[in-house]
Amino acid sequence: MTETDLKKCPQPPIKKLEARLLPGEIVVNEVSFVRKCIGADSSHGDLWGKLICTNFKVSFITHDALPMQRFQVANRLLGEHDVPLACVEQVVTVNDAKGKQKVLCSNQKLKFNPTELILYCKDFRIIRFRFDEAGPQSAKKVCLAIAHYSQPADPQLLFGFEYVGKQYYGSLGERVNGVDPGGGLQMPLFDRPSEWDREIKRTGAAEWRVCSINEGYVVSPSLPEYFVVPVSLADQDLKQYLCFFTAHRIPLWCWNHPNGSALVRMASISDPLQQRKLDQRICSAITKSHPQRSDVLKSDLDKNLPNIQDIQAAFVKVRQICVIEPFEESEEKWLSSMESSRWLEYVRAFLKHSAEVVYLLEGKHVSVILQEEEDRDLSCVVSSLVQLMLDPHFRSLTGFQSLVQKEWVMAGHRFLDRCNHLKKNDKEESPLFQLFLDCVWQIINQYPAAFEFTEMYLTVLSDSMWIPVFSTFLFNCPQQRTENSMDFAKSKCIPVGGEKALRFPPVWDWSQQFTPKDQALFNNPMYVGKGATCVQNGAVKSFRRTKKNYSSTLRGMPSSLRNILMDGHDSLTLTRRNSLVSRLKPDFSQIREVVESPTERFFRDWVSRPADLQGMLIPQLLPSHLALWRLYFLRWVPEASIPKGGPVTAYHKLSQLADEVEKLQSQLRQYKGATPASTKTSTPSAPPSDHSRMYFKAGSTHASSSTPEYLSSSFPFSPVGNMCRRSILGTPLSKFLNGAKIWLSTETLANEAL
Repeated sequence: MTETDLKKCPQPPIKKLEARLLPGEIVVNEVSFVRKCIGADSSHGDLWGKLICTNFKVSFITHDALPMQRFQVANRLLGEHDVPLACVEQVVTVNDAKGKQKVLCSNQKLKFNPTELILYCKDFRIIRFRFDEAGPQSAKKVCLAIAHYSQPADPQLLFGFEYVGKQYYGSLGERVNGVDPGGGLQMPLFDRPSEWDREIKRTGAAEWRVCSINEGYVVSPSLPEYFVVPVSLADQDLKQYLCFFTAHRIPLWCWNHPNGSALVRMASISDPLQQRKLDQRICSAITKSHPQRSDVLKSDLDKNLPNIQDIQAAFVKVRQICVIEPFEESEEKWLSSMESSRWLEYVRAFLKHSAEVVYLLEGKHVSVILQEEEDRDLSCVVSSLVQLMLDPHFRSLTGFQSLVQKEWVMAGHRFLDRCNHLKKNDKEESPLFQLFLDCVWQIINQYPAAFEFTEMYLTVLSDSMWIPVFSTFLFNCPQQRTENSMDFAKSKCIPVGGEKALRFPPVWDWSQQFTPKDQALFNNPMYVGKGATCVQNGAVKSFRRTKKNYSSTLRGMPSSLRNILMDGHDSLTLTRRNSLVSRLKPDFSQIREVVESPTERFFRDWVSRPADLQGMLIPQLLPSHLALWRLYFLRWVPEASIPKGGPVTAYHKLSQLADEVEKLQSQLRQYKGATPASTKTSTPSAPPSDHSRMYFKAGSTHASSSTPEYLSSSFPFSPVGNMCRRSILGTPLSKFLNGAKIWLSTETLANEAL
């Protein structure tokens, strides 16, 4: 073909590099000819494209494909190379020629033209871009824009407000396409009395009622509009008491045990003169709600657990060890560093304290009050863990989500402050929700068949904290959401019709982020829960929870243990737990010679029997039983990724097996339900409809004896392009960042040579 012929041939159009924008999203700045660093030590495999900053995310658009790309779950709200601005922890610019670097803050000036941009992310990613071929002024503007928009000065500048206003509301106040944010959810949000009523009935809390004195948040801005209190406490009494509690946070009911014991949480009493009188009145009301009129014990969480600053410091150290420092898991130094971070020590402390509360509720039949200064941080963790250990309902996916909604969102956990979305006060930042999820993972790791959801679900849930379109993680309390939504709607002239304010979608509608196929990754193939099917003697049956096996640990328990009162020195400790287990093995006769405390006897009795997955679950707390949550902390670290290895390989095989069982069950149902009249239309050989809950299916293209090539211990995430921490101009990052409080020092480093 001649050159003339080539010119006559139609050339394929060159696709423009443009960001995919969500409703309400606008492009703020962009720069072309940017290189995204992929390799740790060379530019081989790096991608070329356009770097874009919007009011929602940092987006890198390229036509190139990632080298050696494994598998990565696709998020409907984000592209493959996108980072939400809320996920950006620090923005660092580097100039090679001048040997300078600077941590950019909002509204700061940049005196040099950057040759490199490093984004340190809250989900542990480190992403690097090079501007070798880009326009220097355009590169500088993009860096400044990212720094500015990742540090909003006001909650209403968070992208969720623009998104909700455009996505769900039309010009006349009608729903866009009839969409109701969260309207199709099959779970309670606890924003109306009827949902609290159902929870009261579900738990059998007959002596408790829904209270509405906080409608319109007139009593306490941090409490929900509706909550549950003892029947014996009148509204008038509550209004008299509230002024004596910190932030007017009067006691809140959390949950009722089938034996009548209640779990309650409350803030501290601010007036010392009223302390004894109020304690007596509150405890008396809770005692009256118990069918046996049992005692009420109080647990002071501020005295017994680490504070939010300690938890934040431990989290920072773990991030430093897992991400910044060179990864050598086998090295003794790495393991000792992990221990010295105290993160797992704090995880164990919360699990241990929660187990002690479980003992009080289950073993002693007494009600427990969790007391904290403001009742918005530590109590969220402990109350949730206690209910998770005692109530199998909360180990289902829907139940777990309702637990988080009830004990975190509606109870007023300060997500805005603890996530530091506005980056105003580092002292208020603390990863309490991540700590809770780690505690949940530890229990799942020990009892994997007891939970309907997987660790992939927990990880994705944590990542959703940094996507600022969901009401779940954006605000400090429901009242703050309502107030800011009303103000924003007025300022933008958004008609909301008959509603009080904009309705943000909750994170629990996972179809906003993932396809039904990807959501199947949340489902645990080993789960044996209420209504889970099994095959017995050729018949399809279901596991059902009865009140009897719900409290199975009471079977065979000495009657003296049930009514014992706990003294101040009795506590579940690691050494006692270890000594009990070790004594059981060598010589059973020695046990009779040792005087056991009621707590020790209770847990020894429980450990000696097979765990009832639909009953009480107590995590084992020896150091060997607690592990680092690898998928969360190490998923982006290439050195930690195990090709065709890790827990996902078992998940792959079990999912296929569960899918095959479902298909066999479907055929059994067809055999059992077939009648002479219906035989022609319903036969066992007919292919069942594809309603499998499993991601990996039996008989699929991947259903072979070998593990799929794309599987790794990081699945469904990929380290490729998400962790680039190579040395900067010969200086190791670990030395460069030594002593950093978060990632880097927030001081300007522009005058220091590299």
